Amino acid sequence: MNPIRKMTLTAMITAITTITSSFIFIPVGFVKAFPVQHLANVLTAVLLGPAYAVTQAFLVSLIRNISGTGSFFAFPGSMIGALLAAYLYRKTKRLTYACLGEVLGTGILGSLACYPIAVLLLGEKAALFGILPAFMLSSFAGAIFAFILLKILVKNNFLKGFFHEKSINDRRL
Repeated sequence: MNPIRKMTLTAMITAITTITSSFIFIPVGFVKAFPVQHLANVLTAVLLGPAYAVTQAFLVSLIRNISGTGSFFAFPGSMIGALLAAYLYRKTKRLTYACLGEVLGTGILGSLACYPIAVLLLGEKAALFGILPAFMLSSFAGAIFAFILLKILVKNNFLKGFFHEKSINDRRL
């Protein structure tokens, strides 16, 4: 796929994620979990690669922060998850590892990376009962949604243009 198509798809995923994640959330402790962002991380990582996944995570976080619906912690955590999802997918060519990368990257590494800052800004109780569960639940739910969505898209040949014709039927998802 050429870079123009990749940038266009990244912009579309960013727009859809920005709009829907403001309305689709799960209350967790003192904060909200946004699984749509993590669904978008896995989709972008699998379909377009690491650079586009990080770009998408950055743009969604920036737009949501400017509009007041985002969190200061969203980009660092999402970036780690998007990179790990893309890396594991590139190495294994398996969707399950991309989803695992999102959960490990955002849910564990991202939340741990943001935890000290969250304690300083919000206090220990809000960080422990808000930020950590939100990152973990959000990334886990988003990875499950991504797995199901990508399985359906591949099964119904909607992703024909993303992969070489010969390898479509050989993809191990």
